[in-house]
Amino acid sequence: MKIWTSEHVFNHPWETVAQAAWRKYPNPINTAVIGTDVVERRVVDGVLHTHRLVSSKWYFPQWAQKLIGSPNVCYASEQSTVDPAKKLMTLKTINLTFGSFLSVYETLSYVPHPSDPGKTLLKQEATVQVEGVPLNRYMEDVLTKNISTNAGKGRQGLEWVIGKLNSEVKELASSAATSTNEILNHTKKSLDDITDQARKSMDELSAKAQKIHV
Repeated sequence: MKIWTSEHVFNHPWETVAQAAWRKYPNPINTAVIGTDVVERRVVDGVLHTHRLVSSKWYFPQWAQKLIGSPNVCYASEQSTVDPAKKLMTLKTINLTFGSFLSVYETLSYVPHPSDPGKTLLKQEATVQVEGVPLNRYMEDVLTKNISTNAGKGRQGLEWVIGKLNSEVKELASSAATSTNEILNHTKKSLDDITDQARKSMDELSAKAQKIHV
């Protein structure tokens, strides 16, 4: 059995990172994960509980594929909780494909950085165990290295999603500003039209009054 751990700090607040984590896949940085499907979602005592099915591609060496096969898509079960009050997001994933002889159990947690609330601390841990096939210890090493590589791509992918979210926010802000300007311009034009009409009416009344006096 192999155990892999890692920590990473995002220079973004917890709310931003947690929101991006929901939209993490698919992304162009980490193409191993090809999709997620929500199986169940509920809120209990203010905590969001979600069960998702994760679809991905596992890239094994040719010799490993001959031993265990190579399905087109591999599946994993992900159980997650989001506690907005405590600012804690936890995701626990275990593989379903190859489950009879291979176990990959991964845990991720996102919390505000203890010394800088404007940043987010990600803690990752994965346990890999292979049994019942030849070269099982070697396969554990290969899987652990893949997890480490994919974790790096996953962090880059999350940064990509955060950048995309920021762009969407700026676009919405720009659109809102444009709409506001359009409303103000339209209102100004309407007021100018009313003022011109009122001035014209007053000029007409003044002209009529002068004729009467004459």
